[in-house]
Amino acid sequence: MTDPFRLHPQLAADTDLVTEGPLSRILMMNDARYPWLILVPRRNDLVDYDDLTADEREMLGRECAETSKILKRLFESNKTNVAMLGNMVPQLHCHVVARFPGDPAWPGPVWGIGQSLPFREDDAKDRIEALRAELITAFRTV
Repeated sequence: MTDPFRLHPQLAADTDLVTEGPLSRILMMNDARYPWLILVPRRNDLVDYDDLTADEREMLGRECAETSKILKRLFESNKTNVAMLGNMVPQLHCHVVARFPGDPAWPGPVWGIGQSLPFREDDAKDRIEALRAELITAFRTV
């Protein structure tokens, strides 16, 4: 019997669940300044990208690409940033952030810039519902 998936406490504190992809739990960062999703492969004890199998790396790549396309379309963003850092939270996770000229961190990275702006509860629910619907549809074909 395998251990149930464990999400790092910092990720759990900073995010809300959107949906489950084929490989990853998809979370929304609680920062209203950016459309920002985090994909966490549902495998325990992963730290780095190379801890995934070749098939899992391919699946994570597909999930990130679909997530990026959805963020661009829903939020009409100019670009998405896709990154796996893991310096603060060691559990393997991938950030997908929609970016816009003039956003609070543009053109630099979003990390460490200003104060996070938590969503109002209704706004978070609306965004999660819209993202969930799009992601579920997209992942039917992945």
